[in-house]
Amino acid sequence: MGAVKTKRMPRAVREQQMLDAAVETFGRRGYMAASMDEIAELAGVSKPLVYLYLNSKEDLFTACIRREAKSLVEAVRAGVRTDLPADRQLWAGLRAFFAHTAQHPYAWSVLHLQARTHGEPFAAEVAAMREEIVAFVTQLIVVAAREALPHPRLRSCGGTPTAPDLAEREVAGLAEALVGAAESLAAWANATAGVTSRQAAATLMNFAWSGLGDLMNGRPWSPPPD
Repeated sequence: MGAVKTKRMPRAVREQQMLDAAVETFGRRGYMAASMDEIAELAGVSKPLVYLYLNSKEDLFTACIRREAKSLVEAVRAGVRTDLPADRQLWAGLRAFFAHTAQHPYAWSVLHLQARTHGEPFAAEVAAMREEIVAFVTQLIVVAAREALPHPRLRSCGGTPTAPDLAEREVAGLAEALVGAAESLAAWANATAGVTSRQAAATLMNFAWSGLGDLMNGRPWSPPPD
């Protein structure tokens, strides 16, 4: 009787296996210290096969960034139900963000630390992801402003309900600040024992929503005169 032939693994499955190993290695050791030998060994394949599938270390790292960025954005979007009140939408988005970064610490290290510090092509990939998340958060803030319309100080401008003191530039700035705070807090939470993703989300929600709530209700903080 002839030898039993093992079933070949589909290319797409094998490639994901290599990316899993690469994300862990890059996230744990850093881009410069990670070696293709180590990645191949962790993936259970030969180094030539890694090169055959993914061309080079640079292309492999880029593929890791793109996959993990897409996964994070999808997780945040999927976590938000648009039929909920504005504060619940923001809370759900934060919960999804912190849960994903906690469950995938190596991926978050790749996106937040490694990709931003090893050259413009890698940083540009992460910047594209960040722009998408900032745009999504901007819409959540616009929803909050829309819900606050019953307040007499609020009006409709150009067909889009907004607060008169909440100009387009300010909305964009608030979204940038919120995303930046979430990124830093996720890095801190992943490095701090005992901090859960829910606790991290609640910390930022308390920090952000108290201020946003006053702002939407016509009670902004005003700086003292120069």
